[in-house]
Amino acid sequence: MNTETTKSHHHTKKRKWVMPDAYVILFFILFLVACATYIVPAGTFERVTQDDVTTVIPGSFEYVQSNPTGIMELFRSIQEGMVQSASLIFLVLIIGGAFAVIESTGSIDALIMKTINKTKNKEWLLIAIVSTLFSIFGSLGIIVNAVIAFLPIGVIIARSMKLDAIVGVSIIYLGMYAGFNTAFLDPLSTGLAQEIAQVPLFSGISYRIIIYITILLTTILYITWYANRIKKSPEKSVLGENRFPKMMEKNLEEAAPDLNGKHIAVLLWLTFGVGLYVFGVFQYDWALNEMAAIFIMVAIGTAIIARISPNKLVKEFFEGCKGLVYGAMIIGMARSIVVVLENGQILDTIVNGMAIMMEPFSNISGAIAMFIANAVFNLFVASGSGQAVIVMPIMTPLADMMEVPRQVAVQAYKMGDGFSNVITPVSGILMASLAIAGVSWVKWVRFVFPLFLMWMAIGSVFLTIGVLIGWGA
Repeated sequence: MNTETTKSHHHTKKRKWVMPDAYVILFFILFLVACATYIVPAGTFERVTQDDVTTVIPGSFEYVQSNPTGIMELFRSIQEGMVQSASLIFLVLIIGGAFAVIESTGSIDALIMKTINKTKNKEWLLIAIVSTLFSIFGSLGIIVNAVIAFLPIGVIIARSMKLDAIVGVSIIYLGMYAGFNTAFLDPLSTGLAQEIAQVPLFSGISYRIIIYITILLTTILYITWYANRIKKSPEKSVLGENRFPKMMEKNLEEAAPDLNGKHIAVLLWLTFGVGLYVFGVFQYDWALNEMAAIFIMVAIGTAIIARISPNKLVKEFFEGCKGLVYGAMIIGMARSIVVVLENGQILDTIVNGMAIMMEPFSNISGAIAMFIANAVFNLFVASGSGQAVIVMPIMTPLADMMEVPRQVAVQAYKMGDGFSNVITPVSGILMASLAIAGVSWVKWVRFVFPLFLMWMAIGSVFLTIGVLIGWGA
């Protein structure tokens, strides 16, 4: 009897330390934000639209009638978040289905094994190459939102190296954001912020490239350190024993066939589909819906090339979708937080409060305060261009008052936006990426938070240097 009591006590104690599910965390945040609408006064800035860009007028903030979130509005915001995120939710499901069809042909496994054999016992080289490639895409602002399309490939690469799904997410997602943190040639984030701050377009690029290289090297070293750690001791994986939650554990060396003509045709068709989407983005302003259409075509084309019957195509496709429902729905849950902030009209109040708090700072402390404030604000508004039009009109005059070069203010915004995108649960792109890999947000944060702190430290150092050298052109 004492033994049973001890066991019961042990299990009870163990349950106390179980981390809450991501949905539980997000609902708790949603509840806190809803409570904040009763405490934080509602307010709004006046806005002006010029050349299709709507910006905030500095000094125009005024309080308005409060619109607190009631019980019905709280729960309705979840549905509204799902509806507003519908394009991204269904895109995740469609990409999961398309890649399930592609993987059923063995094409990706065959290609990955060939690549692994070429870089045998040099995992760091493969990590460096893939991360650098995607960082270039990120620095140019190319297909940043489309990064989720490449996540299955990253996970398959990680599985072939006998690592875990977190490494797969990292080499694609963190690689992309290592470049997007500076985005030295991205017209939609850096370019827009510079336009609002009235500094020459893409000026200060040399210093930004130095920042980019430093962040990229830090990221590659961190991922490589983690990869080596779990290569030697698999039990040290953040994911525990189930290192690939969305995939059956299998020995790729035994399962992967030799690369043949059919595999090459399937891979070329996938490459053509992704290339067609990139072309459409630049030529026709394609977005998420067009990407979903492309991947449906990719799935059907793959079935034709590999001679998969229509019934088997549907079965494989929905098997891929089924495993991503949990993660796809969490995107809408995250969006519901923004819905409450906007409906309660406390978003502008938060921005105005941050601006008031930063007024007394000196130039160096002011630059770092801007940086931290932007990172915090991005936890609620995970959109680079969206944050720019809200924050930069406020930050620009503040920078002048604190004698902070405007170029530094732009960089404080850009890094604050980029860095926090790897941890904020409000980011639909992050949650979609984790959903595809089957990685919970809680476990992802356990892995990435030390790197996030490194990035913040590096950013603070570079901003300090930027102030001291009077960074301009």
